This record gives sequence, C-alpha cells and structure tokens, in this order.
Amino acid sequence: MPEDQKLPFSYALLRAVPSIERGECLNVGVVLYCRQRGFLAMKTGVDPDRLEAFAPGIDPGPMAERLDQIAAVIEGEPEAGTLAGLPQSERFGWLVAPSSTAIQPSEVHAGLTADPAAELSRLFETLVRQPATST
Repeated sequence: MPEDQKLPFSYALLRAVPSIERGECLNVGVVLYCRQRGFLAMKTGVDPDRLEAFAPGIDPGPMAERLDQIAAVIEGEPEAGTLAGLPQSERFGWLVAPSSTAIQPSEVHAGLTADPAAELSRLFETLVRQPATST
C-alpha cells in the first residue's frame, strides 16, 4: 500500500485521575493504533506544575511508574506480562477498556492518517501539552 495513503486509526487519551471519587482528570498521554501500518504507540508527558495545580501534594512517582508499565505493554516487552504478548489489536483493546484506576483511558476516537507517528505527535501536542483555554 502506498505510504501516502490515508488509513483508519483509533486513539484514546490517557487521563490521570488523582481522586477517583471526584472524577476529575488531567490528560497525560495518547495511545494510537493503526492496524494497516502495524503501528501501536503512545506518547506521554506529565507537566509537574500542571499536576501540582490540579492535585496539590500528589506524588507523581506512582503515575510515572504506571505510564511506564503501559508503555511496556504497548511495546510488547516480555517483562510486561501476558498482555504484552498479545497481538497489537488486543493490547490496544485492553489498554483502552474502561477502568477505575488512577490512569484511565478516554473513549476511543477514530480518524484517517497517512503517517501514524506524526498523527500521534499532533494529537499529543494538541490534547495533552496544550493547556485548555477558557471561553
């Protein structure tokens, strides 16, 4: 298939939920899957200042560890356990399934792209790095 052909992809945001009871969340990453390109990757970034403003006194260490564990599953690293050994489509499915943990996925969104890696970077910069603007 031509490299410039636009193909379907799916993605979900990864959200930090410091207090599950309150239900408030902060976008900390994006997971993108494009089956036809054999592409599954994530990009994360936790801005310590935004996290502190969002949840004063929270220790970012456990959140960073959990994001590292998710990255290991996405990369298919054997030490990440059984999930990491599944095909990409199944790993994506497990990672974007609703959960009630401190890192939660958003609903799954879809689009078309010729370059999944560039699309992942664009989504990350737009949805995670850019602070929300008030209207």
